[in-house]
Formats: sequence, structure tokens, C-alpha cells
Amino acid sequence: MKEYEQKQLLAKVDREGATIGANIPDRIEVQGTELDLREFVFEIKRRDTVPPGEQERVEEAKKNLRRERIQRRQRLEDDWASLSREEGEDLANAIIGIDRALNALENLGPTDLERETQAKEAADQKRWMNFLKKALDR
Repeated sequence: MKEYEQKQLLAKVDREGATIGANIPDRIEVQGTELDLREFVFEIKRRDTVPPGEQERVEEAKKNLRRERIQRRQRLEDDWASLSREEGEDLANAIIGIDRALNALENLGPTDLERETQAKEAADQKRWMNFLKKALDR
């Protein structure tokens, strides 16, 4: 894969709204374990609330998905020269699918207004830092 292709894929992965219209992968390897990701997400989403016994399972899945996302993005960032364009596309699409699954799992259960406010503030800060980085780099 060429460097400009890698930069395009990283931009695609990092773009806000990248998950809109994206599909959750049917099956994915997460931290060395095969997971029927789509089935898991839809099984959990079907319920109005997550039962206490399932809460730990959901939190563990989210933690593992976040780790997997970081590892895959790092691979796209660092190992781009050894990837073909198709492998890079597949990797980027898998990352976006993981993001879609994480979004679905994050929006479960009752809303925690304080956590939601903190998440919005963090997103605003990230957008501001990205804007400053772009503005000052030119």
C-alpha cells in the first residue's frame, strides 16, 4: 500500500460519522478469540436493560473491542508498507465495524447524564485540538 492510501484510510477511520451506515462484522477475532459480534450486539440490544449478570460480560466485551480497535488502527498506522490496498481497506472497514459495535454497546441501559456530559466535553476538546493542529500546521 502506498503512503497516500494509508493516510486516506486513517482519515476514513478517524472521520466523525464514519460508522453511519456501517455494518457490524458478523464474526471477528477479538484479542485472540472468535466472536459472533453482530449476534452478540443484537442479542444485548434486544433487551430493554442489561441484566446485572450480563453487565460484566458486556463491559468485558467493550474493553476487548477497544483494545482490538487500538491494535488494528496501530497496524494500519505502522505496518502500512507491508499491507496491500485490499488488506488496508479490510482493516479500515473492520475498525469502523468495531466502532459501530462499540457505539451500539455504549448506548445500552439507562442514560448516565454525567458520563454523557463528560463524553461530549471530551469530543469537543478532541475536535478543538484537531482544528488547532490543522490550523497551526499550515
